Amino acid sequence: MKTAEVLNDLIKINNDRIKGYETGRQELKEGDEDLKALFLTMISESQKYRMALATEVGSLGVDIETGTTASGKIYRGWMDVKAMFTGHDRQSVLNNCETGEDAAQHAYKMALEEEIPANIRELVSEQKASLNTSHNKIKALRDA
Repeated sequence: MKTAEVLNDLIKINNDRIKGYETGRQELKEGDEDLKALFLTMISESQKYRMALATEVGSLGVDIETGTTASGKIYRGWMDVKAMFTGHDRQSVLNNCETGEDAAQHAYKMALEEEIPANIRELVSEQKASLNTSHNKIKALRDA
């Protein structure tokens, strides 16, 4: 079932994103409260998307993915998350987050290139657009 595979890959990239931002929040220094708050928003966003994707996977009668993309075919954007944040300054953290956001955009772009039903395509398109807004926030902070 190609559709379920595509959706499960997107669930995994959202799992990566959640894990990445959770780690980022823990590793940020005092004084980075704005980033901690933003990362919390990103986590919440991916949890919401994961739930919507999981609902669709469940309706297809397929098991819902609980892991990350380490075993999937999608490029893992949040690899070795701890190393990305440990001992790094704000700029490095934002650079690493943008790399992760690029990977999420790539994953969603790949999903939209697959043969998937119109209702699923609409869901994936909406999530991709919203994630692109988040990507742009990270990029703007990085470039500030």
